[in-house]
Amino acid sequence: MNRSALVVGVGARRGASAGEVLGLIRATLETAGLLPGDVVELATLDTRADRPGVAGAAELLGVPVRSYSAKALAEVRVPNPSAATRAAVATGSVAEAAALMNAGELLVPKQKSASATCAVARRNPMSGTRASTDGSRPSTMAAMLPPTKHVDSAGPDLRHHGDAEIRGLDLTDLAVNVRTGTPPDWLRERIAASLGSLAAYPDGRQARTAVAARHGIPGERVLLTAGAAEAFVLIARALPARRPVVVHPQFTEPEAALRAAGHDVGRVVLRPEDGFRLDPAAVPEDADLVVVGNPTNPTSVLHPAAVLERLARPGRTLVVDEAFMDVVPGEREALCARQDVPGLVVLRSLTKTWGLAGLRIGYVTAEPGTIALLQEAQPLWPVSSPALAAAEACMEPRALVEAADAADRITVDRAHLLAGLAEFSEVRAVEPAAGPFVLLRLERADEVRELLRSRGFAARRGDTFPGLGAEWLRLAVRDRVTTNRFLQAFDLALQGLPRRAAS
Repeated sequence: MNRSALVVGVGARRGASAGEVLGLIRATLETAGLLPGDVVELATLDTRADRPGVAGAAELLGVPVRSYSAKALAEVRVPNPSAATRAAVATGSVAEAAALMNAGELLVPKQKSASATCAVARRNPMSGTRASTDGSRPSTMAAMLPPTKHVDSAGPDLRHHGDAEIRGLDLTDLAVNVRTGTPPDWLRERIAASLGSLAAYPDGRQARTAVAARHGIPGERVLLTAGAAEAFVLIARALPARRPVVVHPQFTEPEAALRAAGHDVGRVVLRPEDGFRLDPAAVPEDADLVVVGNPTNPTSVLHPAAVLERLARPGRTLVVDEAFMDVVPGEREALCARQDVPGLVVLRSLTKTWGLAGLRIGYVTAEPGTIALLQEAQPLWPVSSPALAAAEACMEPRALVEAADAADRITVDRAHLLAGLAEFSEVRAVEPAAGPFVLLRLERADEVRELLRSRGFAARRGDTFPGLGAEWLRLAVRDRVTTNRFLQAFDLALQGLPRRAAS
């Protein structure tokens, strides 16, 4: 991918906060259609490099600060000079001069906030490797990370989802992990009651408070989103990441969102021989954003919280997708409410357990500074009033009891499915399983899937998940009656496989 290396020149008065400087930079980049992930350094006057606003913004972006003397900046011709700035520091614009010092083209002229300025330039191809001869010095000792090895996404289709298996067809759905028989009547009524307020703009304060209370955390640690999918997009666009890594096999949307935001994405691929268990040592030390599911889709593996905690460290964002954690009895191994794990970002979805995939509602928990960055990247009113009403209702004691009962039933139904699959010598299921789905391996799985479709059942293909192939299928857990019908169809599908000629 041919991407620009951007230099952001920054000027900041005393007292300018990192939040103000970072907000100005992000707004400037967004308006110009540029990506935060392409910024390789901030540049400024040497007497301003250590100010909290500049140094803090660079730390949040994950880039170094390069500073220049007033004499060096004064020699740079700037398009938008200020007489007052020239009188104070010899250059007509600290932001434009610093941006242009090692850059060939000014992309965005000087932009202002109350206490800061910034300008954006494209860096010269050789400026990152030549020795400094212009009086500059890197004042933030954040070394450039080695490039992440690019994994060609032309292999697995990262945008393929289970609904494609059933769209427009009258099939028993084992491809999508939404709980059947949902949403319940009481939730439908709460959603319907919210329709009377559609003329007003959505107000998410009550729903946010309800989510925070449910997890026992402050409200400023919660962000409501239009499903977990929006959260992945926000993370990819708003959080600094120079070497993001995704642990696979898992839900593919996080990697797709990171790639769409211009990131090169590294992969840690877990092995079936290890039961798809995670060894934290497999994650590169220099990975500054790590994404992992728990329990993981499609493997149904539940990683111990203590193992995931070993991935956390200062300077790294640890994203844990807990979209299916409410299906785990007692939500053991959950990290959603933890406030002591550095860099932790946890995603939750309400669409699976409550049958709200069409409504789009989920949330993020993280430290307040991270929540603020994600919220800045959201459009205004991102979650609709009906979705907010659903979120609030799903946090009530009655809903939590119903969700716990559903988790217990799914545990029993999953054991029934696994016991049935164990009768087939051709099949190897991944166990122990903790999600509302199971992953199985068998030869000619692609042919079996097509035979199942002819018998009225849709199964999720596995070859679109990095780390899996055409011999894998994922099955959603259903009630015993549905499972028994499926097992009969599965038996007939295996018997119906055409014989292959002997080689």
